[in-house]
Amino acid sequence: MFETRVTRMLGIKYPIVGGTMMPITDADFVAAVCNAGGLGILASVIYRTGEEFAAAIDRIEELTDKPFAVNLNFFPARFPVSQSDYTEVMAEKGVKIVETSGHMAPPEELCRRFEEAGMI
Repeated sequence: MFETRVTRMLGIKYPIVGGTMMPITDADFVAAVCNAGGLGILASVIYRTGEEFAAAIDRIEELTDKPFAVNLNFFPARFPVSQSDYTEVMAEKGVKIVETSGHMAPPEELCRRFEEAGMI
């Protein structure tokens, strides 16, 4: 194991992050990165409904028992999904790590929700 502050904080073997690369960053890709010891990050916006998104999280959990993250993307003109709804799906599914992109700072109300749900 290659131990660093990041590996300890995220519970991963190597300080390698398989960042969000839409549209390839689906459940299978994320699980492969996690099973190799890194942190895979699911691109939430490639899923157009909460049900599809929830199914992708379920698929990751079928393929790995390792930590993974979800990216919430805030490009509303390109990806009109409800990040609030997706945050609720993440909380219900027990997602522990969240990454945000497409903005200067994530909305404070979602940050509070991440914290309430125990997400890093």
